[in-house]
Amino acid sequence: MNIGLTGGIATGKSSVSAFLASKGALLIDADVIAREVMLPGHPVLAAAVQRFGQAILNEDGTLDRKKLGSIVFQNPEERKALEAITHPAIRKEMRKRAALYELEHPDKLVVSDIPLLYESGLEDGFEEVMVVYVPRSVQRDRLMSRDGMTDEQADARIDVQMDIEDKKQRADVVIDNSGLWSETEQQIISFLHRKGLL
Repeated sequence: MNIGLTGGIATGKSSVSAFLASKGALLIDADVIAREVMLPGHPVLAAAVQRFGQAILNEDGTLDRKKLGSIVFQNPEERKALEAITHPAIRKEMRKRAALYELEHPDKLVVSDIPLLYESGLEDGFEEVMVVYVPRSVQRDRLMSRDGMTDEQADARIDVQMDIEDKKQRADVVIDNSGLWSETEQQIISFLHRKGLL
């Protein structure tokens, strides 16, 4: 079974994906692949440098994420330009890995962890989409305490993504992570039992 996993920033998606993996799911992480395509020597990094300039590189030729982030988070046009460079390569690699996992392990759950799954229009590629949900106020509080952000910074990061309530409405499976972690685990275990995966 092939599912897409998404949520919003600071909803606990990484914790849910790690728990699924601990229960035998095969995980494909869009963020990991996004970092891989931005390694020195990769054509995607070369294209990003061509678009945004040498200033986005550290002295050793690696990507200066903070510098690139400061460019794209302030300007929606720049963010779209970066996504146009990175997203096709990330999608292609994710599809390749998912097809390989399904071929080699047809009895396992394959989870593609994609933060911007709905924003990128990728929901059709999966049997089901699981959304890790917390209310926006919880997202903001977690971001502020986790990353030391101000209200305004947290809101700006949250606003870049589709509203979490919209994602919840569109989900096939909702994992509510606003309570205790043990409650979240129970929801995931119930899902795995329903699908005959535990």
